[in-house]
Amino acid sequence: MSISIATWNVNSIRSRLTHLLDWLRADKPDIVLLQELKCTDDIFPYMEIEELGYNIAVYGEKTYNGVAILSKFPLSDIEKGLGGDDEDKHARYIEAVASLPKIAIRVASVYVPNGQEVSSDKFSYKQRFLDRLYSHIKKLLTYEEILVIGGDYNIAPEDSDVHEPKVWEGSVLTHDNVRNGFYKIMNLGVYDACRIKYPTGKSEYSWWDYRANSFAADNGLRIDHLLLSPQAADKLQEYYVKKELRGLEKASDHAPVVAKFA
Repeated sequence: MSISIATWNVNSIRSRLTHLLDWLRADKPDIVLLQELKCTDDIFPYMEIEELGYNIAVYGEKTYNGVAILSKFPLSDIEKGLGGDDEDKHARYIEAVASLPKIAIRVASVYVPNGQEVSSDKFSYKQRFLDRLYSHIKKLLTYEEILVIGGDYNIAPEDSDVHEPKVWEGSVLTHDNVRNGFYKIMNLGVYDACRIKYPTGKSEYSWWDYRANSFAADNGLRIDHLLLSPQAADKLQEYYVKKELRGLEKASDHAPVVAKFA
């Protein structure tokens, strides 16, 4: 038996619902981690997704942010938010345990702040968020479970993850401060699914700007990641980006990133 786990920033689930449902019907991913729902829990399209056999956990927010987990397996131990900052009420993190017939997998969907401008308070918030994510993942790793933390990290970790490194140098997606925050998390002992399959630096981009014909020119960035505990990394079989969904009319600016596990 193998299972597939995908992460996708849908950039408004109501705007992208047809694309999502068509993909779920065609590819039947077992677990999907969604970001940027841009809706509150009460108007999330539960019925349409549940009809396809998914259990759902949602942490929504009006107009902005919002994360969800869709699972073919029962979900339990659902946690919303990272804690550690009483002022941060944004819906950017949700976690649950998916119970398969013979094993359990802890999964999380994370939407790291973009940061807007390096000189802005939002960039400082991004760095604080990464610090809280680091602390939480450090705790989760002590459970020694199969753990997958997928999401839009809004960080291109390496220059090979950027179509034009010089153009993006020092941006909120490539700045040393956020790259170091990402590396700090990796140094806890988690693994980047892309780099397990492509250790020499090959990258499949996951995000393309809507402007300047970026997708057609493949001028993208790899900012969506599946981070794995050692127990999950040992079972990784396949990794790919479902680029076809970015090419659809009225598409999200992100494509799903998919991993398959033994």
